[in-house]
Amino acid sequence: MTTAGLILIGVVSFLAAILTFFSGFGLGTLLLPVFLLFFPVEIAIAMTGIVHLANNMFKTGLIGRHANFQVVLKFGIPALVGAWFGAWLLGRLSGLEPLRAYTFGGMACTISPVKLIVAVLMAGFAILELLPEDKQPQFTLSALPFGGLLSGFFGGLSGHQGALRSAFLIRLGLPKESFIASGILIAMGIDVVRLTTYGTSGWMDLASKEWPSLTLGICAAMTGAIIGRQWLKKVALLQIQRFVAITILVMAIALALGWV
Repeated sequence: MTTAGLILIGVVSFLAAILTFFSGFGLGTLLLPVFLLFFPVEIAIAMTGIVHLANNMFKTGLIGRHANFQVVLKFGIPALVGAWFGAWLLGRLSGLEPLRAYTFGGMACTISPVKLIVAVLMAGFAILELLPEDKQPQFTLSALPFGGLLSGFFGGLSGHQGALRSAFLIRLGLPKESFIASGILIAMGIDVVRLTTYGTSGWMDLASKEWPSLTLGICAAMTGAIIGRQWLKKVALLQIQRFVAITILVMAIALALGWV
């Protein structure tokens, strides 16, 4: 690993961790492509998951007391089931041929069935969020198990769990601290399940050369979380809602095009 590579991992981890305090997602989505530059895809997914889990554990200490535990249970328990199945399926689909591979601006891009499915779901939720308020659907607690199952499944399969989770939770009208904290606890549970499944599958074998990048990513993400926690107090919930929607839409387009 070169010095430039370590700097890139540190900077992305730091900035993405700040982003997660406003959108409820972003660390795994942005960090995974960076790890993919230096490590095989399975190892990159596992390393991203470890950084994600460590950061969520740290954020739980910062803001976890604000979580809505009814939401956490109704969304989180199905999410754990979905995460296990998605993580199990990842090992079976690792050899699946992409629909298209191409080069864009010197960057190798691949479009896969999984990426397209996740992108369509993300874009759909983002568009709903950007509709006028009187035309927006309201998710209730009864919809949370379905959302949890879906979010957990894609989290286990590709690491893209946060956008779907945020799209459901943001519509519940939770206070901003509760929205963020509830998402953190749910994400932490998904991370534990998927990393355990990766580890028992036999292919998540991290060598000593991966640990410097992993340690740097964890430390940088924790630093970003501290700063994000301070800025969260100054941001209105409506701003967070719009930011979530726009960020989800941008990431959906990037995912569909194979850029991440």
